[in-house]
Amino acid sequence: MASAVRDGRTVIVVGSGLAGLTAASAALQSNANAVVLLERAAKPGGNSIKASSGINGAPTRFQLQSHPDTAFFSDTVKSAGKRIYSEATLEQTRRKGLIKLLTDSSAAAVDFLANEIGVDLSVVTQLGGHSAARTHRGAGRTPPGADIITRLLGELRQDSRFELKTDSEVIRLLSSSHSPGPAGSSSPPAIIGVEYRSGNELSSVAGPVVFATGGFAGDADGLLAKHRPDLSGLPSTNEPRSGMHRLLTDVGAQLVDMDSVQIHPTGFVDPLSRDSPLKFLAAEMLRGEGGILLHNGRRFVDELDTREHVSRAIMDMEPGSGPLKQWDVQLLLDPGACQTAASHVAFYEWKGLLSRKKVSELDETTRSTLRDYSLAATKQIPDVFGRTSFGHWALTGGHEDDDQEVCIGWVTPVTHFTMGGVAINDKCQVLSSSLDAETEAPVPGLWAAGEITGGIHGDNRLGGSSLLECVVFGRIAGEQAAAEARSN
Repeated sequence: MASAVRDGRTVIVVGSGLAGLTAASAALQSNANAVVLLERAAKPGGNSIKASSGINGAPTRFQLQSHPDTAFFSDTVKSAGKRIYSEATLEQTRRKGLIKLLTDSSAAAVDFLANEIGVDLSVVTQLGGHSAARTHRGAGRTPPGADIITRLLGELRQDSRFELKTDSEVIRLLSSSHSPGPAGSSSPPAIIGVEYRSGNELSSVAGPVVFATGGFAGDADGLLAKHRPDLSGLPSTNEPRSGMHRLLTDVGAQLVDMDSVQIHPTGFVDPLSRDSPLKFLAAEMLRGEGGILLHNGRRFVDELDTREHVSRAIMDMEPGSGPLKQWDVQLLLDPGACQTAASHVAFYEWKGLLSRKKVSELDETTRSTLRDYSLAATKQIPDVFGRTSFGHWALTGGHEDDDQEVCIGWVTPVTHFTMGGVAINDKCQVLSSSLDAETEAPVPGLWAAGEITGGIHGDNRLGGSSLLECVVFGRIAGEQAAAEARSN
């Protein structure tokens, strides 16, 4: 093995998605001596760089609402479902505490990206499960994930204390020997660095560690098969790669909610490659801006209900034929929705995932559905499924709509996000104790942020909160690790 590089005052970040980059930024801002970021892929960005709907925040200066948005916490608790209402009082308190930290810190997270990193977050949309418009993205052509990652990485690369190593896979957390704990027990060993492989060479680096390696929705034959075998055969928006949770459990980390896997209702089905298990996400903001879902030309759900509910409404129907579990559902956007989501629509059209048709070219069932929905969107009748927010839908339901063009694509539910992961506290310390334990037992020298963590989203994550948790908890983890590095 090559000798260890740098010293214990270096902060080590594992994973280069938004959580990892934010942790690195916070560690440098907190006067860490150095930050080494290790990424197993050839390029940085993780799944964050593909995020297309935006980042939640409330209340922010970008929200054009007559009253302050104060319902983010309650919306998140409602979406998280029954796991929040554990019979264990301590567990319930800790879960709600993490949600409160997430939502209370959301405006500061948006400000950090907008003011310090220079990300445009001026467009605000209401996504499914939200009671107000609070999901921020830019007005330009670059999707929010790519814009945030590119700008944040550019900022980091200007700092001589920052070092990014791609094609560098962490294979082991280095720890000290066990030390005596209270009442004669043993506390978890302190983490003092990592061992990683780059090509054929093994190296190590010493220092406190922030783990930000993402979830396991793409680990179809590993963690996903173990914890949710019923999801076998579903396509995914995630690259097929193994989760890195074992490295954390090997040093005593406690896992939570590993069976809680989010199915996103709309992954595009490529007409030229229908049976590909890897799907492009049809961003939730397409529905937020007015888009509707159709089965045999008819709507069947409030498209802005939670992802869990919309996915279930689709999956309760008979799937189509073929080697994959996928359903024959259409996503349709009218000219108003297409225009507002123009940057996304142009990309999806280029990929062959969306196509355009005149309303007059649609079958009669679909045209009838459009007329009814357009009348609801213009407040002439109530929506049959109770939808109250229609984004920028522009069709009116009259004959003048016939010459208008709509955008249509085929979509299906996909595995998308894993709510389960390692248990953390409000300092983002990785815990070797369960959430209902009387006493927290942090693993010394180890923090985590992003999708690798569990206990925050419960049964269902709200759209726009994945980027948010990366920023909120990434900042905390980086600050805490930097303080640990300075004390060495």
